[in-house]
Amino acid sequence: LYTQGVESKQWREFGRTEVIDNTLNPDFVRKYILDYFFEEKQNLRFDIGIPGKNCGTIILTAEELGNCRDCATMQFCANKLDKKDFFGRSDPFMVFYRSNEDGTFTICHKTEVVKNTLNPVWQPFTIPVRALCNGDYDRSIKVEVYDWDRDGSHDFIGEFTTSYRELSRGQSQFNVFEVVNPKKKLKKRRYINSGTVSSDTQIHFTVAIDFTASNGNPSQSTSLHYMSPYQMNAYAMALKAVGEIIQDYDSDKMFPALGFGAKLPPDGRVSHEFPLNGNVDNPYCNGMEGILEAYHESLKTVQLYGPTNFAPVINHVARYAAAVQDGSQYFVLLIITDGVISDMAQTKEAIVNAAKLPMSIIIVGVGQAEFDAMVELDGDDVRISSRGKLAERDIVQFVPFRDYMDRTGNHVLSMARLAKDVLAEIPDQLILYMKSRGIKPNQTPPDYSPPGLSPTPTV
Repeated sequence: LYTQGVESKQWREFGRTEVIDNTLNPDFVRKYILDYFFEEKQNLRFDIGIPGKNCGTIILTAEELGNCRDCATMQFCANKLDKKDFFGRSDPFMVFYRSNEDGTFTICHKTEVVKNTLNPVWQPFTIPVRALCNGDYDRSIKVEVYDWDRDGSHDFIGEFTTSYRELSRGQSQFNVFEVVNPKKKLKKRRYINSGTVSSDTQIHFTVAIDFTASNGNPSQSTSLHYMSPYQMNAYAMALKAVGEIIQDYDSDKMFPALGFGAKLPPDGRVSHEFPLNGNVDNPYCNGMEGILEAYHESLKTVQLYGPTNFAPVINHVARYAAAVQDGSQYFVLLIITDGVISDMAQTKEAIVNAAKLPMSIIIVGVGQAEFDAMVELDGDDVRISSRGKLAERDIVQFVPFRDYMDRTGNHVLSMARLAKDVLAEIPDQLILYMKSRGIKPNQTPPDYSPPGLSPTPTV
């Protein structure tokens, strides 16, 4: 196993497996634990120590390991459970079992009993990851659902099997579990399940690009928006550097991409909040390549104008963040700009308001302009304020891209350095929001879909 240095790009041997004699299908036991960095792209290389070109296939398994001090906070709900009591509904509770290496199961948690309901919403609970799965995110977790009886002869409703990794994916169709009673399934052909239990936290990434005239005519090579056939411009590099890392934390990789400061066809209306793909109803682009394609196409249709207003795009994302303040979703806005901000007062007010929401803002300055105002927005030294009100927390990270440009012209290295710095604060900002709100997973789920279960890791 080799690791690659972020700056030097040199490969260094990290470790070797043991030797297994006399087999073409070895199952290596030795494992390697590597430090993980949210803000960096970490390349690995695996070499097989046998001669020849046809070396077969290597199968790799990688998992995130807890440090045995991690805890998980979760909440479960159920929908349409079996009725077990002759008079009234069931009194359901859940029992969690950790799987052992010998195939047996050990009980690790019981929920409280929710009386007289087939659609229970259990209270959130916190459990050490070691107790739940011994730090192995792929180890099976068995969950049984019972109807509580006063005499202790609780009636079995059904069960399902999952893993901590599955629960950590958040609320989705993959985290709705059928509560199956194996005996009923054998006896009844039409038996489907005894109800469903469902799960929660997503990071949503939005990008906003500066289309003001100060960037220069895109058709001229001096423009910051100039599309050279030989290399990406500064906007594309900043977008790709940050986006390629943060996209892996969004399950569907569909990202809203906005522009500001341009005149739009057909009437020349100035907009500070327009979709790069031209679709007001669906501004989402498919991955980083989709955003870059929409960015390139928009340069052909819009007219660069002005002024440089940030408040509209900040408020745009804040509206979505305001709708989900239960810890299930967190929003990151990347603004890429070339110059002096025009709506400083409105932007400060927007940031102060957004600081109360599950949201972070990254501002990347491109070009050679002075960015003194951006430093003020960053708020590292002096907390930003508006109308006498201080921001609840620091949610803005500003960096000038020129500070990360490699002197040798190595753009890959420049992008890696940029991503590392601008993303480094996001995890702490997210955790600070959760702690400040005493976040608990989603409460009562919506009526139109199976209830949600919310596993939200805490620190």
